[in-house]
Amino acid sequence: MKILVIEDEVLLANSLKFLLESKGFQVDVVYDGENGMEYALLGVYDLLILDVMMPGMDGYQVTRQIRINRCSTPILMLTAKSDIEDRVAGLNAGVDYYLTKPFDSRELLACINALLRRQGAQVNELTFGNTALDLASGMLICEGKRVRLSAREFDVMRLLFLFKERNLAKETILARVWGYETNAVENHVEVYIGFLRKKLASIGSDIRIVSIRRMGYHLESGDSC
Repeated sequence: MKILVIEDEVLLANSLKFLLESKGFQVDVVYDGENGMEYALLGVYDLLILDVMMPGMDGYQVTRQIRINRCSTPILMLTAKSDIEDRVAGLNAGVDYYLTKPFDSRELLACINALLRRQGAQVNELTFGNTALDLASGMLICEGKRVRLSAREFDVMRLLFLFKERNLAKETILARVWGYETNAVENHVEVYIGFLRKKLASIGSDIRIVSIRRMGYHLESGDSC
């Protein structure tokens, strides 16, 4: 499960990252509202943890923009503001749960698990065409045939399964899989797309990874070809 933390208090943000990673989550941290919104709209996160008071865009503004863009990722808002008016404002903006600071880490983890269960995030595979990506084993499965993916192949394939027919830019794949401060270049993406095409073919998948010049990649199945 991937969680995005949007929090301008660096110490708290990094503490949350350490705590959540120790529980098996993959965590990205952003320290301001505008960049946080851009990350959230990538659509690759299972949960957003969001502060209210931040420079640029506050948490309410970020939440409204996320919901306007029809992003349904559950949002857990963390804030020192505990008045009922603040809670109502957050819920009206589209927040799923409101947790006030200071909070106990056990309560935070319980809230996270409850939101993930509510959203059905316990699903352990993604499907497209006649093929499934098993999130637990990291294997592609097609009509009884299986092939294991490397960690990097899995991350790229998971993004493609999440975006399906929507184009996924090379820059986005680089940022999400290799990281925003990586020295990797677009050729790395092309190489892994080649690996994945071969593995899809090896199990008889009807999925094609289609390349669109200057747009990136998307998936097509036998039914849509």
